[in-house]
Amino acid sequence: MLIGHVDLTKRLLLAPMADVTDQSFRCIAKEFGAGLTFTQMVSAKGVLENEFETLRYLAFNKNEKPIGVQILGNDPEIIGASVQEIAKYNPDVIDLNSGCPVENVTKHKMGAGLMSSPKLLGQIICEMKKAAGDVPISAKFRLGENEKHINIIDVAKAVEDNGASFITVHARTIKDKYDKNAQWEWLAKVKESVNIPIVGNGSVFTAADAIRMKEETGVDSVMVARGALGNPFMFSRFNSIVDKNFDPGPPEIDIVKETALKHCEKLSKEYGEIRALVFIKKNIIWYYKYYNGINSLIEKLMQAGSVNQVLDIVNDHTENIKADKYPVEDLEIIKQKFKMKVLFWLVNEPVFTETFG
Repeated sequence: MLIGHVDLTKRLLLAPMADVTDQSFRCIAKEFGAGLTFTQMVSAKGVLENEFETLRYLAFNKNEKPIGVQILGNDPEIIGASVQEIAKYNPDVIDLNSGCPVENVTKHKMGAGLMSSPKLLGQIICEMKKAAGDVPISAKFRLGENEKHINIIDVAKAVEDNGASFITVHARTIKDKYDKNAQWEWLAKVKESVNIPIVGNGSVFTAADAIRMKEETGVDSVMVARGALGNPFMFSRFNSIVDKNFDPGPPEIDIVKETALKHCEKLSKEYGEIRALVFIKKNIIWYYKYYNGINSLIEKLMQAGSVNQVLDIVNDHTENIKADKYPVEDLEIIKQKFKMKVLFWLVNEPVFTETFG
């Protein structure tokens, strides 16, 4: 799967995730072998109006390449004009968010709301293609509104006809959100229906899942979203399986700690220690979510008032894991909670809605 000058045939893609795929997260994923990362989603209108937060999300370092930018909007002219501006940053791909299922987005006919109009989608992709120059254009979709209204094949053909270089398909409907397992069989159907590359997405939490998706559906590559939270190791593990036919297995706990602390350091530099604290806490929980003692860790982190306190907690927690000091927990419950809601430790937190599609 060659996109521009980037060969993604044997590498995984990291999905754009709101409040997750900041520069720190992307750099860690890249260090472990992600083939392509994405910035957080940016508003097409915000790009044209030079909104501060939009431009901050859009910024990336040249050392991060290959990297993609995902945009949100519904007006072909506005999106085209924003793509012309984004292309000046020289990303490796510009992606249209056509899969976000959040009601506040879809009710404005943005994100997955665009799927009800393949004609409009075609017009948007056409404008993006004309404005992008040499930068490849892609789009990310769900299957359709619900089980009775699956139109992903019509949508895929519309964007292919108007110049998309590839599409990513999240194999759930808008209504499904995360209540059901992804329907991978639809990935094979889409692959058979168009000639451009198809990237599969949905229910990929391990390197083995990614391998199985490729084998069962024939997709050209795989995009990982929630599976990468606290788990950049799946990228290197996938690469080892593909390149060497060898699965190195899960990382040792010291590697997990080393990576988590490096991630903390990057976040502190990116945001400053005060603002970084909330990002650091949630990422630490993701790194340690499948180890005994996770509930104890969460309780201690919620009380931490500084980055240094968090670092001390992580070091002590790791030593306790190594010394087997925590009682055995039912980690399957944690896994199920995480799959339904990534901020699984917050009772009143809305279900993670993957505002990036």
